[in-house]
Amino acid sequence: MSAAAAAPPATSLLRPAAASLTTASNNRVHLKNLDHLFRNRGAAVAVESATPAPQQQPVLKAPLLRLPSFLARGRGEVVMKEEAHGVSPRRLERVLLPAAPDGPSPRGNIAATWRRLHGEHDWRGLLDPLHPDLRREIVRYGEFVGAAYGAFLSRPDAAPGDRARAAPPLQDGGAYRVTAPLFATSSVGLPAWLASAAPCAAQRTSLVGYVAVCDSPAEVRRMGRRDIVIALRGTCTVLEWAENVRAGLVPATDAASAADSPDAPTPKVECGFWNLYKTAAAGGSPSLSEMVVSEVRRLLTKYEGEEVSITVTGHSLGAALAVLIADELAGLGAPAPVAVFSFGGPRVGDRAFASRVEARGARVLRVVNAHDVVPRLPASRYADVGRELRLDSRASPYLRPDADAACCHDLEAYIHLVDGFLGSHCPFRDNAKRSILRLLENQGGNVKQLYISKAMDMRVRLDAAVADMPAEVLECVH
Repeated sequence: MSAAAAAPPATSLLRPAAASLTTASNNRVHLKNLDHLFRNRGAAVAVESATPAPQQQPVLKAPLLRLPSFLARGRGEVVMKEEAHGVSPRRLERVLLPAAPDGPSPRGNIAATWRRLHGEHDWRGLLDPLHPDLRREIVRYGEFVGAAYGAFLSRPDAAPGDRARAAPPLQDGGAYRVTAPLFATSSVGLPAWLASAAPCAAQRTSLVGYVAVCDSPAEVRRMGRRDIVIALRGTCTVLEWAENVRAGLVPATDAASAADSPDAPTPKVECGFWNLYKTAAAGGSPSLSEMVVSEVRRLLTKYEGEEVSITVTGHSLGAALAVLIADELAGLGAPAPVAVFSFGGPRVGDRAFASRVEARGARVLRVVNAHDVVPRLPASRYADVGRELRLDSRASPYLRPDADAACCHDLEAYIHLVDGFLGSHCPFRDNAKRSILRLLENQGGNVKQLYISKAMDMRVRLDAAVADMPAEVLECVH
């Protein structure tokens, strides 16, 4: 999950020719990304208009985070009728160029409607068709999860005692501030002989996410409240995979369980998820549950008297942990509405657990790709919780209809689908503005060849445009 490319910061030296230099900067960033994408793809595309010799089609590298390779469907030499999907140069430029260096496009004021967008009335009337403000909120929370992935990939050996080093940088224009990294600990370990041979795989405690709070007065006014975000990544380590497959149900008893009805059946959740949530780390470090409750309590005390919301967001394993967190916070009587925005999350517990989550007042919106197998697991004795926003990767004009299981579960693919979703009976949103560069980087083999070829052609044209720029402009951009 790669972070968005950042352009050089604005300085007084760049202000006199802001428009020209912004264009130059964007082109330079774009060329850098495309160079990364196309570095090992065979011969360069010919610039001359003469008919080129036949070349082998370029193949993108596999991403760092993928499901096991046996889940990928074999494609052979499938010929796609991609030529039928006409694309204007302006639209192609919009989806292939990186975002503007000064941050995302302005969002509308949601101060009057934030409670509905945050799950009041269970998002009734907002999902199909998808309300534009809710779409922006879901995309925004998905990007928080992307930052959690980026933090782990850049610091896989981070430990609970190294808080400053574990805090991820957020690409949100400075509106949110990370207040605490979060770690999850597996209850199982590798055999000693295997742990000594692969010490990295034996690491039981790993950086799984973070807590952040909106720290911008302007953003607080726009949103109508101060938002506390808990963001959690999906499975990345061997021992997390080991916990994932422990699908037996165990009682989900927490500090708030005493207030539950004695006649109600005992809620149960997946054993592996519960272990990762409740297991304390070695050396006296707290469990993920204790970290979250402690930090949220501290922030609620600090901002007592303000309008506050608690938003828990996660992908895959992180989506399951997000539901457990929301259930506990709501059960403890958090003086703020608690909502979950999950992406590609598996089922967490049985029907009794789903009923308890809803009875405690936590609101859960599950973003699901119809072709992603993970949200359908585990199957037996498990139940879905909350509302569902169902997407379809085959509706995207950029993804191959035979996209493999890894792509259907990929976080960036999910965000891409949300950005283009209008409604269940509507085509992909024509004015979707999210760049597909991340899709090309993470899931290039699942992007239609038409767009890969056009991206390569755009690289050649942008290279020529930059070559024609005055030397003094290029020096400023450097």
